[in-house]
Amino acid sequence: MDESVGRVVVTGGSGKLGRAVVRHLVESNWDVINVDRIPSADPIAPYVHVDLTDYGQTVSALSAVDDRYDRVDAVVHLAAIPAPGLAPNPVIYANNVTASYNVFAAARQTGIRNVVWASSETVLGLPFDEPPPYLPVDEEYPARPNSSYSLGKHVDEQVAAQFCRWDPELKMIGLRFSNVMEPADYAAFPGFDADPALRKWNLWGYIDARDGAQAVRKALEYKGTGLEIFIIANADTVMATTTSAELAARVHPEVPVRHELGRFETLLSIDKARRLLGYEPEHSWRSTVD
Repeated sequence: MDESVGRVVVTGGSGKLGRAVVRHLVESNWDVINVDRIPSADPIAPYVHVDLTDYGQTVSALSAVDDRYDRVDAVVHLAAIPAPGLAPNPVIYANNVTASYNVFAAARQTGIRNVVWASSETVLGLPFDEPPPYLPVDEEYPARPNSSYSLGKHVDEQVAAQFCRWDPELKMIGLRFSNVMEPADYAAFPGFDADPALRKWNLWGYIDARDGAQAVRKALEYKGTGLEIFIIANADTVMATTTSAELAARVHPEVPVRHELGRFETLLSIDKARRLLGYEPEHSWRSTVD
């Protein structure tokens, strides 16, 4: 058996993206611990029940848990109420921001210098009722949170920036994941062309959970220090026949398009992730749906 790459705690490893991340990291020879409030339906890694809004529990989970493990090399923080509207606004904000702060602070306290966490495409300005400054959107323009959920994600990014300022050896990578999909979700995609406005809210983007997991692994492997933020989406849109150029012209005709668009090219730019992480999506919905 190959030697382990290192031990990583994955918070929220029982969730939709978390399950794919845990599986991919196990297959990539990481020693994975799933930290969550509920066990996984796909239990391929040891599970520890932790409430991340409790700082003491969080520090303990990133330090040692009896006979399970005695050190942690990296943390992937995915645990959160995963979208706007799933709880009252103050509950979403308080839960998500508190959990993120606790994970970031506990990692620093326990000497973990490799932190990857789930930010969100919502920070880009979803649902884009106000047009974006240009297309494809990227990481370069200021955040535009439009919900308590996305405000919390924006706060996470600002907190991470200060943690990295305090500790120059720390690496923190925020991944602005698009709408997470699994193969079972793809049967609905051909119907989106009937009304392109249905998916205008996130510029027709998505991320296959398996490609999201790839991005997490590559972020863990990245050798830099300091804060980096990446949009993580698939290379194509959810649309079956309507091209990206047609979508841009129809829905946001006043918005500058910065380059000639490929037929179904994502309007959530992944150029930075490609350049710095070597990220390249491998799973398009088009190869799944007949």
